[in-house]
Amino acid sequence: MTENSTLKHYYHGKIMTYVENYEKMALGLFVHFGIYSVIGKGEWINFSKTYPNNVYAKYADKFNPKKSWAKNLVSAAKKTGCKYITLTTRHHDGFSLYDTKGLSDFDTLHTACGRDLVKEFVDECNRQGVAPFFYHTLLDWRNKDYKENFPAYIDYLVKSIEILCTNYGKVGGFWFDGMWENPAADWQEDRLYGTIRKYQPEAMIINNTGLNALGQAGHRELDAVTFERNKPRYPDNSEKYHACEMSQVLNDHWGYAKNDCNYKSFADIINDLIDCRAFGCNYLLNVGPLPNGDLRTIDKGFLELIGAWIKANKNFIYGVKPCDVKGENTKILSDGKYYYAVVKNVPMKADSNVALGGEFGNIRIFADVKYPVWLDNGEKVERKGNEIIVKPFNYGNSFVTRIIRFKI
Repeated sequence: MTENSTLKHYYHGKIMTYVENYEKMALGLFVHFGIYSVIGKGEWINFSKTYPNNVYAKYADKFNPKKSWAKNLVSAAKKTGCKYITLTTRHHDGFSLYDTKGLSDFDTLHTACGRDLVKEFVDECNRQGVAPFFYHTLLDWRNKDYKENFPAYIDYLVKSIEILCTNYGKVGGFWFDGMWENPAADWQEDRLYGTIRKYQPEAMIINNTGLNALGQAGHRELDAVTFERNKPRYPDNSEKYHACEMSQVLNDHWGYAKNDCNYKSFADIINDLIDCRAFGCNYLLNVGPLPNGDLRTIDKGFLELIGAWIKANKNFIYGVKPCDVKGENTKILSDGKYYYAVVKNVPMKADSNVALGGEFGNIRIFADVKYPVWLDNGEKVERKGNEIIVKPFNYGNSFVTRIIRFKI
């Protein structure tokens, strides 16, 4: 496979094997889960004046997920086609889903739950063959040292990460969030990331740049750049090879919000996934489980549809990257063996009394195309020279996007 020439300005350094493996996973599930799930008003509710720390903490004993929460969650992720899951081990409220070994009494071991939820999560991921990733906050609304004695807070933070590095076996990666609140502070990143490299040398290290500094490379130990709720683009120049990841929510909140009905369309989600792969970028799609750990019916339905789309298209999203083959009205990817031309927003063919149909045009591939077939049904592709005749979905199928597999 020929590397996309646009990428060459950025990918100067040697790519590490664990970074390559991460890129091949393509799709991950983001899970925001904690005390805020009980309140049902989003993961930032502790930040509001209505739920200050003394009020918010009273909900901790009500956070007691059912025993099967991890099994059900990982099963849903696996059926979707997610190769990794990133769980909020501690969010900005300072509450930990793991045993903090005496660092704090604000964790699941010191509440009615009485269990290490991170251990349950990791054990289930290992059982089902899905890579566990740990989200961990950098800012903290509860720990007084965060505002009053920052060096002491960093000691607390590093010791927390050391616990996660040494008590749960192999970790796929660490996903940090919150440095954007105080970028001028001395976060002692060498020490923080060095702790991970010491105990988990092949873990991805990711530090979310927030909604503003999209694609910013940051510290030399970081392995990926992030794009939160935003389309990926080619990141800033760097001497080190970086993967990239777009994080996206199904509706508006990351954590469960009972009254959040502003869901994206299935087409939006699939098009995001395609756009990510067109930049060699991973897609991290979020769910906010209910307090008992179950997924909302609509969230579960979305995941099932995504899994059906991936299966219909022969799992082509894994391992594909941008390539030098160009086209018109299409995005073209390659896995090194085949090329894939993506056709978005394809309508369904039906009687005019059944469906509205829709206007769509043909595509062009600027290469000597050989053996082109529609990936979802194996039918041969009709063409005129380098123009591909785009066929709508047959009645009974409507997957938004169609993929052509070919060789050159």
